[in-house]
Amino acid sequence: MKGRESLMKEKYLIVGAGRSGIAAAQMLTKLGKDMIIYDGNQTLDTQEIGKKIGNSHIPFILGDVSPEALEGIGVCVVSPGVSLETPIMKAVAQKGIPVWSEIELAYRYDKGEIIAITGTNGKTTTTSLVYEIVKSYNPNTLLVGNIEIPYTGLVLDSKEGGATVAEISSFQLETMLTFKPKVSAILNITPDHLDRHKTMENYENIKKSIAKNQNENDYCVLNYEDPVLRDFGQELKCSVVWFSSQRELQNGFYYKDGIIYFAQNGVPEAFIRTEETNLVGLHNYENIMAAAAMTRSFGIPMDVIRDAVKKFVAVEHRIEYVATKKGVKYYNDSKGTNTDAAIKAIDAMPSKTLLIGGGYDKNADFSQWVSRFPGKVRKLVLIGQTREKIAEACEAIGFKDYCFAEDLKEAVEICAAEAQPGDCCLLSPACASWGMFKNYQQRGTMFKDYVRTLDD
Repeated sequence: MKGRESLMKEKYLIVGAGRSGIAAAQMLTKLGKDMIIYDGNQTLDTQEIGKKIGNSHIPFILGDVSPEALEGIGVCVVSPGVSLETPIMKAVAQKGIPVWSEIELAYRYDKGEIIAITGTNGKTTTTSLVYEIVKSYNPNTLLVGNIEIPYTGLVLDSKEGGATVAEISSFQLETMLTFKPKVSAILNITPDHLDRHKTMENYENIKKSIAKNQNENDYCVLNYEDPVLRDFGQELKCSVVWFSSQRELQNGFYYKDGIIYFAQNGVPEAFIRTEETNLVGLHNYENIMAAAAMTRSFGIPMDVIRDAVKKFVAVEHRIEYVATKKGVKYYNDSKGTNTDAAIKAIDAMPSKTLLIGGGYDKNADFSQWVSRFPGKVRKLVLIGQTREKIAEACEAIGFKDYCFAEDLKEAVEICAAEAQPGDCCLLSPACASWGMFKNYQQRGTMFKDYVRTLDD
């Protein structure tokens, strides 16, 4: 544990009884801590939740909360899906109760060193690759965070000399206090989640906060091609390691003509040829460079890093090849939940593409995304809450090859009917899945199921 005993005897309020909240409650139960669980769903089956936690005696507050119910609370642990603008969180703030993310809670008990990755896009692929590299060198390595594995669910298994690789979202960074990774990375910052963070400046500052507690003994890996991050690198106390997909660097990792190089003091050495990897697209070469930069900074030998990169395959739901049907290749990019990620997916397609897009509205601007369609997208099939908004953006640039579908199944059927041999069909919605699906995983799994039922 990281020597922070002073707050460990407090009574905890866990806000949100989903995956993160349950894991936090399980951890606190194992430690013998006193807690209350709050959830806004008044129909929640508290007995079932208690069984999952392994503690049937935890008191619950559902729906509205009175100020009296917060008496005696020392720490609030908030799930990432709960906005700080909700009534419960405003009541917590009025009481002056410290608010921790589930990540912050777990961090205080981690016995090893932390590698933490954030960014608008590429987090999951980079985090997964970093984990495979570190694990191949140090078996006592945990994979946690926004990658759908709550940190609190595994942290009590951490070991001295071990490592934790964590994917960290902006929602989790909002409530970080002491979290200090040995190596951090910000892969990129492009507009996303502005429905919650309100302004781009606020979103940028939240992303930057992953490095706020780092010092001269730590490292931060940054994308040199992101102007916000290029300026931010000048402000940091820790050592900065750059990567670039657009230019040769004097120091850091860069991509040029199918080769990733590592340069020191202006002297480059070839690290790996991209054709030796299983990943496609310039964005994935950026992910490889970021992962290599992080793990090298963590002290892992370059030959170990190179071998792990060669073996790594794309993560599920991120430009994932599904099948070839009647000469058409189908790709699942359900994790492309914003326009920047969806642009990268389109750019990675090797031929004319039938694109399925649309979903929950996060107040995104779709103009840059649709500007990539002419000459590349044979047909755009739109679903979900944003379909009219995306159609308006298409009309604004004169792109007429779009239609609406009532659901994902119909969208797949339309694409199959319109596609020509040699085409690609891509699910890359540029929108969140909420409203039509539980999450992006369910959306991607359903897409794959529909594709596999098509005639060969």
